[in-house]
Amino acid sequence: MSKIAIIGATGRAGSQLLEEALRRGHSVVAIARNTDKLAVRPGVTVKQVDALDAEALQQAISGSDGVISAAHFATLPASAVIGPVKKAGVKRLLVVGGAGSLLLPGGGRVIDSEGFPAEYKAEASAGAAFLDTLRQEKELDWTFLSPSAEFVETERTGKFRLGQDDLLVSSEGRSWISFADYAIALIDEVETPKHSRQRFTVGY
Repeated sequence: MSKIAIIGATGRAGSQLLEEALRRGHSVVAIARNTDKLAVRPGVTVKQVDALDAEALQQAISGSDGVISAAHFATLPASAVIGPVKKAGVKRLLVVGGAGSLLLPGGGRVIDSEGFPAEYKAEASAGAAFLDTLRQEKELDWTFLSPSAEFVETERTGKFRLGQDDLLVSSEGRSWISFADYAIALIDEVETPKHSRQRFTVGY
């Protein structure tokens, strides 16, 4: 059993990660700016923290075996996470990544492809910058898990594929993963690290 701190525990990815961690018997420090959605329950310690407050974040994650950042990249840059994690003495950082920095069959990034939705550009760019920063990181044992192009709220199946830097596309031509199955893949990585200092991806 591990003690896992989840930054952004009330979000769509964060809430599924919380459930998956509890399902497997881990204890969770659930960190959010607004904790109204977080019920008091066994195995969960709720911490109301603005993640941009470095000292408060450091205190909240101190004593954890690993930290998962599930916050939006546009609101929480890499430096705001990496600094407090290091100061708290936590060795592992796992990040809910984005699909924008994944590579297409032609070699270019998803974010640079024609028709990439303008409304997702800022978040995707911030996600790519976060990954670039991690790749320069020499001390932390980090992992960045990119979802497929569509990140959807469908059922937990436990059946998916893993990849590295290339966008995964199903035989039907769709690139997608549910939040629940994504959570399985990331908690698997918490329990059995296979992608130390790497980005990987998950899809059907």
